[in-house]
Amino acid sequence: MTDVSSSSLTILTGASRGLGLALARQVLQRGGTLLTLSRQPLQALAAEAAQAGATLIQWPQDLADAPAAAARLAAWLRGQGPNAYASATLINNAGVIPRIGALMDADAADLANALRVGLEAPLLLSAAFLDATRTWAGPRKLLNISSGLGRRPMAAQAPYCAAKAGMDHFTRCLALEEAARPHGARVCSLAPGVVDTDMQHQLRSASPQDFPDQSRFAALKNQGHLASAEDTARRLLAYLARPDFGAEPVADIRDAS
Repeated sequence: MTDVSSSSLTILTGASRGLGLALARQVLQRGGTLLTLSRQPLQALAAEAAQAGATLIQWPQDLADAPAAAARLAAWLRGQGPNAYASATLINNAGVIPRIGALMDADAADLANALRVGLEAPLLLSAAFLDATRTWAGPRKLLNISSGLGRRPMAAQAPYCAAKAGMDHFTRCLALEEAARPHGARVCSLAPGVVDTDMQHQLRSASPQDFPDQSRFAALKNQGHLASAEDTARRLLAYLARPDFGAEPVADIRDAS
């Protein structure tokens, strides 16, 4: 039998900015192989990978075309072989907020794009990952980056709330499926808390007339209650490395000890 590689594989969506970029940088510092699916490759990441001695593969990928993204990932994974990596992890991080406002005022194409990126892509990529790696020798993990808004309703945020609620629930289903398999993956949909990213800027910059909770999000920034992307990425990766990762299929990083 071919020896299992000592290198880890991490697959990450939405790595071009914000929390995803912070995650990418910290994964590279740990070595191994990082495959990113983002809107555009970043030269800065390539330089950091070289400095860290890590392997970086960057795919410019439109996640709104989820079937194409999933097919590409499945084909690539099947070409690696079951002993190519000591472990394999998929982090579904990408998500978008469509125009903030009441659902009845939303643009249909904008809504469809948000649900494709925020729910359809994670679902299809998860299926592709689990299928293509089912015979791999090393442990496999699936981390979905969720949100408190997937568990709490908010006016003017129906598409984002729906996508994250769907992510939470399909993760619960996956946890049941994988627990029944002899070499099942460990899965978790994890809310990262309130993070100082472009998404938060969108929320606090929205019109109060369109977004009733605008003042609350502005206060979070003004009162220094937003976590940095870098600190949040460290906490997420620490949670991912815990021996009990996946014991709770839906969790919140703020509840982690």
